[in-house]
Amino acid sequence: MWTYEKRLQFPVNIKNTCPKTASLIISQFGGPDGELAASMRYLSQRYTMPCKEVGGLLTDIGTEELGHLEMVCSIIYQLTKNLTIEQAKTAGFDAYYIDHTTALWPTAAAGVPFNACEFQSKGDAITDLIEDLAAEQKARTTYDNLIRMIEDPDVREPLKFLRAREVVHFQRFGEALENIKTTLNPKNFYYYNPEFDKQFVKQEM
Repeated sequence: MWTYEKRLQFPVNIKNTCPKTASLIISQFGGPDGELAASMRYLSQRYTMPCKEVGGLLTDIGTEELGHLEMVCSIIYQLTKNLTIEQAKTAGFDAYYIDHTTALWPTAAAGVPFNACEFQSKGDAITDLIEDLAAEQKARTTYDNLIRMIEDPDVREPLKFLRAREVVHFQRFGEALENIKTTLNPKNFYYYNPEFDKQFVKQEM
């Protein structure tokens, strides 16, 4: 017999309805630096990455970002599940409510819907890893901004966990960039595409 228990990576247990907070946190669902973009970015980039170890890292982090997406959606859901029409009106959540009721739909806090332009998959190992480093820092900055704005400890604690994971991912991508560079001609890191111009690679990756 198999026992299956589905749990979030970090618990989300929010007691108070607050559509205003939900409308801010939703940026980490469908915003330019959110978890949906992160997961799609890394899970797309992994295929052509010339170093299998770095491709595996992208798979692992991309999969973890899907777990973070689930956490963010759980926060938004719990902040709006007992929403009243009056709360939607007074919190400025009414326009979202008209289109989606309280369903989860990826958008930025500023109201811009998610699209594939939110992430890059360039097919160049150096380019993509520098993109990934920047993406993690931008996500950390967004979590910093949310934590500064939000006072409810039930919301702050999972956000603090998510922020900490962005820092770890940044560190792992920094290590991956150094890993890739050790396999390349040290005089030509940035002058060719290590995923495509195989003749310049120092050794088999």
